[in-house]
Amino acid sequence: MTLYRIGELAKAAHTSERTIDYYTKLGLIAPESRSVKNYRLYSHETLVALERINQLKQEKYTLDEIKSMMSKWNAATSENDVSDRLAELELQMQRLEREVKALEPVISGLKPVQARRALAALLPQGVACMEAIKLLLTQGPPM
Repeated sequence: MTLYRIGELAKAAHTSERTIDYYTKLGLIAPESRSVKNYRLYSHETLVALERINQLKQEKYTLDEIKSMMSKWNAATSENDVSDRLAELELQMQRLEREVKALEPVISGLKPVQARRALAALLPQGVACMEAIKLLLTQGPPM
């Protein structure tokens, strides 16, 4: 397992050592262990957490909100809960597939301008949703 000292972590995360100190004091991140010389050592998961924090900050979440979200994400979820949720998502996808097939006659009856407008309105959300599901299903568990 790769462990980073604070300076190495700051460089890898494109942030400052002060920021890492601040996030550690707030409890957003925590060192994995300490070195013989008492340096804080952070894991690769901390680097991933920093990337997630930066993304959430760009989305205008406060640090308190981010801390709350991260504590929920870090809570252990049983394999059964995940399997149940994935099964629910699969059923929802099948239902949506049936609904789309039911709309095919309506869609084929649209004028080209109407079809382009409908597609332009639906495409960004649909693609984002499909990409998110694809990522969830193809990505292995975090290491």
